Amino acid sequence: MTKLEAGMTREEAFALLTDHNKDPFHIEHGETVEQTMRYFAREFDSENEEFWGIVGLLHDLDWEEHDDEPKKHTLYAAPLIEEAGGTPELIRAIQSHTSDFNPELPRPELQMEKILFATEELTGLIGAAVIMRPSKSVMDFEVKSLKKKFKDKRFAAGVNRDVIRSGAKMLGWELDELFDRTIKAMQSFAPDKDTFVSVES
Repeated sequence: MTKLEAGMTREEAFALLTDHNKDPFHIEHGETVEQTMRYFAREFDSENEEFWGIVGLLHDLDWEEHDDEPKKHTLYAAPLIEEAGGTPELIRAIQSHTSDFNPELPRPELQMEKILFATEELTGLIGAAVIMRPSKSVMDFEVKSLKKKFKDKRFAAGVNRDVIRSGAKMLGWELDELFDRTIKAMQSFAPDKDTFVSVES
């Protein structure tokens, strides 16, 4: 396995995130995707768990400040990450998750990039579904419930279902497998953080 260097520590990455994001939802989304990526890294690329985590933490670094320009999402982030010491590998991985918005950006190639692409929107959908449940917990959330929410396009309408489908296809996984794996990923850290902010808040 190739060792991937982020060029910054997790603490430095979090400081960068909070410099450019003040909305608790955006910070929590970054942390949720970070922990999801770490879960998958432990299965597929344990040597690079820290890198996977920092990619997840910073994947939407510029969204709060530039959400009116979706086609330029992650383009604004690149110089911020570079200035903070981030490596070209880190920037590339982050930019690959918005290649659906901007075809000039790199397409996901590494397993890590494909998982970010497939799960980033899905974690938002799961989080939105979980807070509607009586338990407000992901621990008793099941694939069949997620499938219902996925099919209901009015629910969490901002979540791009096509990106999720495309991500599953990239990974060679059926949607059910992606759903199951991502729920399990979120359950792995839910005991420490078992409430999620609404994707539509």
